[in-house]
Amino acid sequence: MKIRLAISDENMDEVRSFLESKGIEIDEEAEYILIQNNKSVGHISVKKVDSGDKVFISVDDILYIESYGHQIEITTKDGMYYGRDPLYQLERLLDKRKFTRVSKSSIIAKKHVRKINPSLAMKFILVMSDGNRIEVTRNYYNSFKDAFNI
Repeated sequence: MKIRLAISDENMDEVRSFLESKGIEIDEEAEYILIQNNKSVGHISVKKVDSGDKVFISVDDILYIESYGHQIEITTKDGMYYGRDPLYQLERLLDKRKFTRVSKSSIIAKKHVRKINPSLAMKFILVMSDGNRIEVTRNYYNSFKDAFNI
């Protein structure tokens, strides 16, 4: 059996050694993921948009994550990457103090919100640090207000 690990850096070596001693292979391309409960991860595996190379990026570099069907686009200050995990899995991996879901298809990094513009019908339009605009939809309106203490 092959699995991917989504655990904190300080526990990585111990967990890896234990699983490998039990005959479980660790592979970043595996279908199954072992997630550390109540911990956020420090980096995620993604593919570069321009080259398709697989790299690890720090979650601290993420501006926002958007889903277009099964395509996940992760925008960082250094460029755009493709994710392969569904948005709901990425949401579980990210620190809830630093990230918040704003729509069915978007997660934003709180520190990269530059402006919050109210809109009609219980919505907000966010201006991110890269200038892009992201809509907070009605379903996420109250949780967004809670996340930003509005």
